Amino acid sequence: MRPVAVDLFSGCGGLSEGLKQAGFDVRVAVEIDEETSKTYKLNHSETIMINKDIKKVNHQEILESVQGNKIDLIAGCPPCQGFSKIGNLQKKGYDDERNELILEFYRVIKEILPDFIMMENVPGLRNYEKFKWVVDELKSLGYFIDYRVVDIADYGVPQRRKRLVLLGSKLQLIQIPDKINLPTKTVRDFIFHLPKPKESDDPFHKIHSSHSKKIEKIISMIPRDGGSRKELPKKYWLECHKKENIGYSDVYGRLSWDKVSSTITGGCMNPSKGRFLHPEENRSITAREAALLQTFPQNYQFSVTKKVSLAQMIGNAFPPKFSEMQGKYIMDILKQSKVWAETTNRKLNN
Repeated sequence: MRPVAVDLFSGCGGLSEGLKQAGFDVRVAVEIDEETSKTYKLNHSETIMINKDIKKVNHQEILESVQGNKIDLIAGCPPCQGFSKIGNLQKKGYDDERNELILEFYRVIKEILPDFIMMENVPGLRNYEKFKWVVDELKSLGYFIDYRVVDIADYGVPQRRKRLVLLGSKLQLIQIPDKINLPTKTVRDFIFHLPKPKESDDPFHKIHSSHSKKIEKIISMIPRDGGSRKELPKKYWLECHKKENIGYSDVYGRLSWDKVSSTITGGCMNPSKGRFLHPEENRSITAREAALLQTFPQNYQFSVTKKVSLAQMIGNAFPPKFSEMQGKYIMDILKQSKVWAETTNRKLNN
């Protein structure tokens, strides 16, 4: 029997996809957004979806959904948009009510007490007083805890993306794996094989940005395979890019075939939001290319086709390959543990 997992704040299913690849049986997912939960169900029909605010989810509802089976892992990515920029802990970050959701994550763990926990979030959260409080409380519940900021490019994901990861175990000391001993995966490894969007029968590979003739000309002049807008003659720079000390130097930049991509964000099909131009073609990356760079399977389906909503859904997702690596690490500990070896009846006693 496979270990049982619950995915809180599941989004469109990236974390669940990775855990399933690692061998977990993801029995329950919780997601407040109706449209996002539809995408989840398209790809994970066997998982029970609780489509409501986690504040209204009673732990008994989760236990009933797993039909009395022991829950081995609770995982999730509680939204904390107030800390989305690394190290940016301004007052507005503290005041963002979504940051309180980390307390709901803790509440469910306290009520169910799984053997393992996994949490992923933005790096800035590590300095948040309520995160530190949650860590202390988890330790008081008997969990061994490790958390650190890592770059997911070190774990088989073809993307530069720094995230705060927390792992916890009731069984033994636990340590977030260091860099996986694998060759760095690149943009070429994940999207080079795709046909041109016009030649594809994949509707999500046909979705990408469209531009005015002026912007199309600028894009066409940006050097192939990693070129930047800064390499253009200044007469072709947009007015907003001519100001001194302007940030976001990656905007209107091309991805490089043999490097990792920039972070896939909610603006991943808009080249004015980052380095999201195709390495060779004069367009942004498509929805399918963005999803592949997030390491979703090529047949992963989405419930929306509106460009902005689709990009947001993909950019907000947990890259499956990253959760698979963490999941395999937990799986190895679990299967080697005395608790797992001696458990012949996986039903709860209470």
